[in-house]
Amino acid sequence: MEDYLVGIGKRIKEIRKSNRRTISDIALKAGVTSGLISRIENGRTIPSLPVFLKIVEALETELRDFFDGIPIANGANFLIARKDDSHIIEKEDDAIGFTYNYLFGKSLNSVGFQSVLLKVEPGSKRDKVTTDAFELKYVLNGECHYSIADQEVVLYEGDSIFFDGRIPHVPVNKGKATCQMLVIYFFI
Repeated sequence: MEDYLVGIGKRIKEIRKSNRRTISDIALKAGVTSGLISRIENGRTIPSLPVFLKIVEALETELRDFFDGIPIANGANFLIARKDDSHIIEKEDDAIGFTYNYLFGKSLNSVGFQSVLLKVEPGSKRDKVTTDAFELKYVLNGECHYSIADQEVVLYEGDSIFFDGRIPHVPVNKGKATCQMLVIYFFI
């Protein structure tokens, strides 16, 4: 069951792109915001059942066909992500200077997770966002000012931060070099 939950966003994106539809098209037809569709597609939130059903209807697909496309775990005690599985994740349309590269995401022992490589360019711009996950961020290189609610902390290469993603947050790169960090979302 957990693999279905983690794979829902990926499947929505797959169907949407195969039908050459935009996030805005699906959002408008489903009666939700583009930001919500983006967060669902990228595994940052899981839709409620009524919203999920509206999205499936907006995708113009049958429910059984939707779930037929979601892979099931192989029953092993480990998970492997291959380099070729990595891809760029589309995030908020109004975010400038943010690149999210999907690395890995699955569910194991009832805890879903997703990992991405985030690049925050100097002068990047985005409003604070929320995710339905706990977030662990590890700075691989550069530095970043992290704004969480009304607090700000500076993170340097080798620093980590862990927080509840339901609190509005945003990384801000005030430096001159790209900040790159490993991000792991834990869906509990």
